[in-house]
Amino acid sequence: MKRLAIACCTIWVTVGASAPGFGEDLLSAYQQAWRTDPALAQARAQWQAALQDRPLARSALLPHLGASASVGYNTGSFAGFAGLDINKGYYSDSYSVTLTQSVFDGQSLVALRQASSQIQAQAAALLYAEQDLALRVAKAYFAVLEAQAQERIAQRQQDLLQSIYRQTEAALRIGTGDIIAVREAKARLDAAQSDLIQTQNALLVAQKGLERLTHAPVGSLRELGEVTPRGPQPDDMDAWVQVALRSQPLVQEAEAQLRVAQEQVLYAQRARWPKLDLQGIAQHVHGSPFPGFNENQAGVSLNLRMPIYQGGSISSGVQKAQAQGMAQAEHLGSVRDQVRLDTQTAFLNLRDSVAQLTAAKEAKRSAKISLEGTRKGYEVGTRSIIDLLQTATDYIRAEQDYQLALYRQVLARVQLKFAAGELDASDLQALNGLLQPSSTKAQS
Repeated sequence: MKRLAIACCTIWVTVGASAPGFGEDLLSAYQQAWRTDPALAQARAQWQAALQDRPLARSALLPHLGASASVGYNTGSFAGFAGLDINKGYYSDSYSVTLTQSVFDGQSLVALRQASSQIQAQAAALLYAEQDLALRVAKAYFAVLEAQAQERIAQRQQDLLQSIYRQTEAALRIGTGDIIAVREAKARLDAAQSDLIQTQNALLVAQKGLERLTHAPVGSLRELGEVTPRGPQPDDMDAWVQVALRSQPLVQEAEAQLRVAQEQVLYAQRARWPKLDLQGIAQHVHGSPFPGFNENQAGVSLNLRMPIYQGGSISSGVQKAQAQGMAQAEHLGSVRDQVRLDTQTAFLNLRDSVAQLTAAKEAKRSAKISLEGTRKGYEVGTRSIIDLLQTATDYIRAEQDYQLALYRQVLARVQLKFAAGELDASDLQALNGLLQPSSTKAQS
């Protein structure tokens, strides 16, 4: 739990210990989600519950002290002994204190080790829940930013096509245009208006997704600044896979659960073992049909219990535990295979995102140059309105593709760290550093 504690502490120190809602940066959004996310709260509660498994298991090996008392009213009839003929009622009371200390209990010793393994499993599950929340917040936050960018592009597309449509109408009115060009421009404009509505709806959906995690309204978010494409560091897939197999909380949890299952086999086998207890008792009994009779006694005993035959339950319990252990071993293998595949996929996606972002940036620049050239050609009569509409559409598509590539590259960075089980507060801080300060955004 050391890494988890450090990560949480860093987040709280960085963004502040309390806030009614989250601010406009990624760390503030994560802090709010960290405080309010039900999945993380559930994992945290399960870990806290697992912490009690060890003292519960240890209690079987520690002294047990108990007391009992009783008060009653009795009636008795006694005859035939020494000429006695007694028929009377009387009050009785008794008090006792018992102290028991386990001397040898093989199952309890195994249960103590099993509790430690269970705690390790829940600690790994909690660490995974925290990393998963960090990834979900990053995805939701940048999904809002991407939706905002796509909405702005759709708005520019509508404005651009509106301008071209007005040009075609003006050309038609003065006799230099044609009705086909007007209709084509109108069709493109209608499609652009539809695209704008879709992007506005997509933005609302993205905002609701972020609100689902933070449980707070989405305000003004900081925009991405200049992003330099960055691939995996180190650029070695096998190295990342080895880190993932060692550090991924899912693997650690499965390994701990396998130890629990293996220890359960030993626990079931030790049901055949004898148990030895040392017991001391002090007892006082008062009340009998014979006046003045009281009983006070104290004693120490060594008690041995050993099962001989339990109807086959011990053998069945061992076989069941062995089968469950085999199932858990296969589960661990499956988890390792999935983690290996996820890490390899995330590695390749990050490497590919660098090339895609670089290509998209160049395509956007080329499309802008082509649009400017086509516009000038249209003004001097060397290019048609259809050419202008097509290059305008190509430019908008290039801008959209660039935004997709941009946010894919940013998220691919944390997705690789998440797949390897290495995602922590420093990675969120690095992403947060890509966001523009409020003053910079206001001026841009």
